[in-house]
Amino acid sequence: MKTTIAKIGNHVEQSVTIGAWLANKRSSGKIAFLQLRDGTGFIQGVVVKAEVEESVFQLAKELTQESSIYVTGIVREDKRAPSGYELTVQEIQVIHEAKDYPITPKEHGTEFLMDHRHLWLRSKRQHAIMRVRNEIIRATYEFFNEQGFSKVDPPILTGSSAEGTTNLFHTKYFDEDAYLSQSGQLYMEAAAMALGKVFSFGPTFRAEKSKTRRHLIEFWMIEPEMAFMDHEDSLVVQEQYVSHVVQAVLANCKQELQALERDTSKLENIVAPFPRITYDEAIDMLKKEGHEIEWGEDFGAPHETAIAEKYDKPVFITHYPAEIKAFYMKPDPNREEVVLCADLIAPEGYGEIIGGSQRIDDEDLLKQRYDEHNLSEESYQWYLDLRKYGSVPHSGFGLGLERTVAWMCGVEHVRETIPFPRLLNRLYP
Repeated sequence: MKTTIAKIGNHVEQSVTIGAWLANKRSSGKIAFLQLRDGTGFIQGVVVKAEVEESVFQLAKELTQESSIYVTGIVREDKRAPSGYELTVQEIQVIHEAKDYPITPKEHGTEFLMDHRHLWLRSKRQHAIMRVRNEIIRATYEFFNEQGFSKVDPPILTGSSAEGTTNLFHTKYFDEDAYLSQSGQLYMEAAAMALGKVFSFGPTFRAEKSKTRRHLIEFWMIEPEMAFMDHEDSLVVQEQYVSHVVQAVLANCKQELQALERDTSKLENIVAPFPRITYDEAIDMLKKEGHEIEWGEDFGAPHETAIAEKYDKPVFITHYPAEIKAFYMKPDPNREEVVLCADLIAPEGYGEIIGGSQRIDDEDLLKQRYDEHNLSEESYQWYLDLRKYGSVPHSGFGLGLERTVAWMCGVEHVRETIPFPRLLNRLYP
């Protein structure tokens, strides 16, 4: 009977066949231990010399790392094994013999591993990270579908920018200038005026020449937008969404988190509501701790980490100065110099994972912002139309998938949280 490692628990004490790759092995004179993987998980195959034909045992000893094989054996329960099972091997059939596999069990440098990213993905750690990433994506669709959102796909090629063209990749669109999208937000606002509550999930691009552990050139964003929702309403959706995703990962990725040696006690506490502080309070807090920062300056990584250390949950920092935020954010009616926005800072030094705000819904004020930010009214006329024809209070946010994966996995650098990272000096493989 053919099965997969993920479903092997359904066949205890039965003989099954799995297609697998040999991740690693060790052997003595009378027994060989094969570490097998098939994409759904990892399991140990045990080949006992006295219980198989001599040719099978000899083949097990000669198998090379990453060779592909069909393995037939009896499924046994084993509470010591990460999966809870192991395979007593009866037969082995080689599909393809791999020779001189470059990523051996020894230590390799980061650049070497990045050059071989197409193979590095096969390792147990990288496999676990990708599985957690997949669960976050699955739980994202689950949450927004249950909450009545419609999935909408904004364009990747755009004629204008959501936040200014400084960090955009420019290209020619026949005879026009075009850019790779840095956010689907403006288009999602249009979609929200048609469908009420919407979300997008897709790639975004920032031509930011940054080499920090939190930055990628190409990354994936989840961007919900909601009509008839104010800033406070949006914060509730954000904390419920993040809570839902964290709890889904805890429930469905136990083996992966174990393989990553993640301290899950820090994730178990991630349940809404989340603490909130204002930008003013954050500045005061940082100054008291000796940080050199003045009102009106944006927070860097050390500032975000210092603030996050005070909490065991993600923390919202709200009401930033208008001058350091995007043109479309709605001013606080009680205090025009700050806007109705929030960044959600993850615990444990992982920085901002969500940025969101209530959007300007007044046509005249948006025109004023166009002037202040030197934005072409001709390019942004369609965006102005949303305030011209049935404008409503509306809010939205964007969550960066890779930073969220890094936080939940306890991974230091975002380059490990996307299958094929695009970094400042890396476009290969």
